[in-house]
Amino acid sequence: MFGPLSVSLAPLVNSSKTLSKWVVPIAKWYTEAQGYRKYGFKYDDLLIEEREDVQRAIKRLTPAEQYDRAYRIKRACQASVLHKPLPKEQWTKPEEDIRYLAPHVENVAAEDQEKVYWDNLTVKRK
Repeated sequence: MFGPLSVSLAPLVNSSKTLSKWVVPIAKWYTEAQGYRKYGFKYDDLLIEEREDVQRAIKRLTPAEQYDRAYRIKRACQASVLHKPLPKEQWTKPEEDIRYLAPHVENVAAEDQEKVYWDNLTVKRK
């Protein structure tokens, strides 16, 4: 699997002081350079909605989380139409940028794998 839900090297980097000393500043710089926080997005707002597992995960969000996600997307679209980012006080702060959708997507993927396993199970008579 590729993309934002693929294998992560974060546990390896965080377990090594030397690696984290070098990689974490670069990762923070890269996150800021992406610019999605300037438009009020959280990282999981950028997941591709056309994927079936992401659509099913979005349906599992609470109504408040669904509303907040839709609001962030509409606000970012308006800012994009105006060709300028949101005012600095409306930017998403790093401590607010948490993975709220990824656990749901991972659960959906695990359920799909379990379904494939059980659908292909063969029963042998003795």
